[in-house]
Amino acid sequence: MASAIRKGYLVLYNAASAGAWARILFRVASVYFAHGATAVPPVVEDFARVTQTFAVMEIFHALTGAFRQLFTPNPPSMLLPLPGPFTRSIVPAPLFTTVMQVASRLMLVWGICFPFPHLNVSTWYSSMLTAWSTTEVIRYTYFALKQFDFIPYWLHWLRYSAFLVLYPMGISSEVAMIIKAYLGPAVSLANWYPWALVAVLLSYIPGSFVLYTHMLKQRKKQVGGVAGAAKKAKKSQ
Repeated sequence: MASAIRKGYLVLYNAASAGAWARILFRVASVYFAHGATAVPPVVEDFARVTQTFAVMEIFHALTGAFRQLFTPNPPSMLLPLPGPFTRSIVPAPLFTTVMQVASRLMLVWGICFPFPHLNVSTWYSSMLTAWSTTEVIRYTYFALKQFDFIPYWLHWLRYSAFLVLYPMGISSEVAMIIKAYLGPAVSLANWYPWALVAVLLSYIPGSFVLYTHMLKQRKKQVGGVAGAAKKAKKSQ
């Protein structure tokens, strides 16, 4: 029963998330190519902010795995039974990298895009949302189909390869947005805010390295040729 509830929740959560990000991607692409970057924010920024904020659920999902590791004895023992919610993590996601990614994006949508909306007319804003939404459409679709043990090879390959282009695209766009805020309106928010943005920019140096190398390791593990990847794609991770 618990397994069925977990599966149903993951299908619903991942399908809804994929749909939300697909909507963002469609809006950004269609409006950008039809009217330019300046027309993008009015049709997408509020929905994108809510969608990205909802991603705090990713931290909760990763926490269930952390609790499981903390409370599960090794080797397993019946002497220390776990409460039902902690017998199995919702998703096998690393807590540290999950917190890093979610926190950096929340900082962008609430610490840059929300207080300084005039910066969102920049092409950097559109490219940032394009990188985020493309990444998330692939990822959430992958995890939704994973619940049915049906992952096409092309989707498996995209899941562990698209980041090679999308991650640098997203990081460069995020950094550009922060720099634009630092050089422009940040001081109008508070005298200390430019210094806070400098700290955030400096955190990108180790942070981006950790996240990118983590994905490179995952790619090496998951994509080992067509035959190997197709075989792994059929298995749950």
